[in-house]
Amino acid sequence: MNQSAKVYLVGTGPGDPDLLTVKALRLLQNADVVIYDRLISEAILDLIPSGTSQIYVGKKSGNHTFPQDDINQLLVNLAESKRTIVRLKGGDPFVFGRGSEEALVLARHGIEFEIIPGITAASACSAYAGIPLTHRGLSSGVQIVTGHSQSGHALNLDWKTLADNNKTIVIYMGLENIDMICNKLVEAGLDKTTPAAAIQNGTTARQQRVLSTLSVLAADTRNAMLQAPVIFVIGKVVSLANILDWFATDQAIGEYFSDKALSNYG
Repeated sequence: MNQSAKVYLVGTGPGDPDLLTVKALRLLQNADVVIYDRLISEAILDLIPSGTSQIYVGKKSGNHTFPQDDINQLLVNLAESKRTIVRLKGGDPFVFGRGSEEALVLARHGIEFEIIPGITAASACSAYAGIPLTHRGLSSGVQIVTGHSQSGHALNLDWKTLADNNKTIVIYMGLENIDMICNKLVEAGLDKTTPAAAIQNGTTARQQRVLSTLSVLAADTRNAMLQAPVIFVIGKVVSLANILDWFATDQAIGEYFSDKALSNYG
């Protein structure tokens, strides 16, 4: 194996190329080969110099045309002949990005690697939607969970812990299970009037958001015809979204909370 070979697991954030770190951009422009996921935006791919080898390994729920085991083996194989391999991942490699799985494979094969953190969707998409994850008097913490279950297994989350009125819940990959998720949270004790939001294509020009409440979030998301990638934010902080909407007010859809509703959470 080429001893100088190194694999960089690079987080690109949720889509806005201006959210790339300086290090991520430098690596992207000096790579020998770039392997990228489905959710990497065209604007970020346009930053790759012409002539750089690019390999698409995208997959989506229920359609893994390039299985994870094959991606792992591809990284190992490339490290035998390539010097600088950049593995692009949406968001952050270590937040529902399976970056740790790929890093473990590289470590077991004695391949040098480095993790380049990216801005994860929880912080980026919520910020672009005008929703703080924490706010004094509204939320003292954040719980980030996946709403996607492994094939053949039920979604097994600690609903009682999640149903904390003083914390914000952020749900990744929950579009298919959002009805069940909302119902489980209400059953676990979270008030059905809790403010909630769905954010599609966060941080990009195609961003859309639905502002709702827990009891009707699933229905509002369907009515808005949102499609993946979507994250959900549930908690009192969502009541600030109308006031703090700085990014794309004209693209916002769904019902906004009134000042009266906001005052109930002050």
